[in-house]
Amino acid sequence: MRDDASHDKGMESGMTTKAIFITGGGSGIGRAVAQRFAREGWRVGLADVNAAGLAETAATLPAGMADTYVMDVRDRDAWRANLDAFTAKTGGRLDVLFNNAGIGTGGPIAQMSFDDMDRVVAINLMGVLNGAKIGHAYLAKTPGSCLLNTASASAIYGTSGLVVYSATKFGVRALTEGLDGEWFADGIKVRDLVPGFIDTPLLDGAVEGSNHNIREVVTGAGLELTSAADVADAAWAAVHGDAVHTYVGKTAHRLKFAARWLPKQIRKQMRRGIAAPQ
Repeated sequence: MRDDASHDKGMESGMTTKAIFITGGGSGIGRAVAQRFAREGWRVGLADVNAAGLAETAATLPAGMADTYVMDVRDRDAWRANLDAFTAKTGGRLDVLFNNAGIGTGGPIAQMSFDDMDRVVAINLMGVLNGAKIGHAYLAKTPGSCLLNTASASAIYGTSGLVVYSATKFGVRALTEGLDGEWFADGIKVRDLVPGFIDTPLLDGAVEGSNHNIREVVTGAGLELTSAADVADAAWAAVHGDAVHTYVGKTAHRLKFAARWLPKQIRKQMRRGIAAPQ
């Protein structure tokens, strides 16, 4: 289902205006990235299941430079219809497809329901695969285009207490690395963001087997939160840089270091887990 939030005003130069399509654009990282690219004069396509959030994001962007699409990333027909609609307004351009939508449902796997497991995998991994497969044809028409995916610090080392979420983010990382090679001949760059704990509504997701949400568990463990604006700056750098993975926040950088140089220590940490606050 599609819901256009803007008009064609200011698009006389649409054939040269760069364009980015963002899933999960109704809040958090998606909103911050939309604002960052809009400041650079890019036209923005925003997709999300949250219509109200989409409207709020669009209201923060320059008039006539944003289009909203109420969309579930599991819906392949919606992917095609909305990318068709967006590129019809950009003169056929799709410079960046930002595969960002995701959910943070977590908890010990033995305590997770199968429905929650299926939903996390379907949105966090299959949703990204859908965007990559369907988006390829649109990106291939724009020289120098880029597929940008949101991974996670949970893709650096398997995360105790969040194993299903972590597994999906490892999948996103593998997808990024594989497509970086697979799409090289097509002139499409493939990059991902590897953020630590970002201060977004995703952290408000419940932790199975606990009375706390992810935010409470993270802050209770003394870990820092990184702003979505910092991730947006990293997204801009990733799209214009050569690194396949862009790490964001102190937690991500510490985990990257530990996974490489202190594997025994990080293994012990995961065995202890992160205790929920009392």
